[in-house]
Amino acid sequence: MPGHEAVHPLAEAKGGSSGPDVSLLYDINGLAKDAPGWLDRTMEFVGEYGIVVGLGVLMVCAWWSVRRAPDAPGGVAALLWAPLAAGLALLVNVPIRGFVRRPRPFLEHQGLDVLVKGKTDFSFVSDHATLTMALGVGLFVAHRRYGLIGIGLAFLEGFCRVFMGVHYPTDVIGGLALGTAVVLLLAPLAMMLLTPLTGWVAASRAGWLVRSRSAPAPIVVAEEPDGGGVTGRQTQRHDKGLAA
Repeated sequence: MPGHEAVHPLAEAKGGSSGPDVSLLYDINGLAKDAPGWLDRTMEFVGEYGIVVGLGVLMVCAWWSVRRAPDAPGGVAALLWAPLAAGLALLVNVPIRGFVRRPRPFLEHQGLDVLVKGKTDFSFVSDHATLTMALGVGLFVAHRRYGLIGIGLAFLEGFCRVFMGVHYPTDVIGGLALGTAVVLLLAPLAMMLLTPLTGWVAASRAGWLVRSRSAPAPIVVAEEPDGGGVTGRQTQRHDKGLAA
C-alpha cells in the first residue's frame, strides 16, 4: 500500500520473540502491505464479521436440511450443540488468555500493517478462530457437507486474523484446536442431553422446528409377543405421529 515502507521483520522487533511464528506473521501480514486498499478493507470486514455471519447462514441451511432426515431430532440436537459449544469454548479461553498473557503482535513488533485498531486484550488464543472452528466442527457433526464448508471458513478466519496483524499464527492454531476439542470431547454428553429435548419438541405442536412435514417417518423397533410366551422376534413399524 502507498505510504508503507518495507521493514525487515526481525530487525524491527521490539523485544518480542523471533522464530518461525514471527517470520510467518510478517510474511502473511506483508500481503496486506502490498494489497490495494479495497482488498484490505474487504479482509477486515470478512475477518471481523463476514465469516461469522456466513457460518450463521450455513447453520440455517443445515437446519433446513436435517429437518428432512429420518433422524431429524438427532440432527437438530447436533446443530444446537454447535453454538453452545462455541460459547463454552470462548468461556474456556478466558482463563487461558489470562494465564498466558501474550501481548498482541503489534505491541511487540514494529512494521506490521494493523487493519483493525483498538485491540488491547491478550492475543493467545484467538477468540475468532476458536468461535469459527467450534461452529464449523459442530456443523460437521450435524451435516457433513455444510460442516466441511464451515471448517474451511474457520481456516480462512485464521488466515484473516494474521493478515490483519492482530494475531500470531500460533494464536490462531491454538484457537482452532480449542474449538475442535470442546466440540468433540463434550459432544457425547451434549447429544445425550439435547436429543431427548429435540425429540420432545418434534412430538409437540412446534414439531416443525425439528422435523419437516415432508420428512420420512422414523423407524421404531418394537417387540411382539409370539404365542403365549416371551419372544426375541422384533418387527419394524413407522411412527406416523412423529412424522405428522
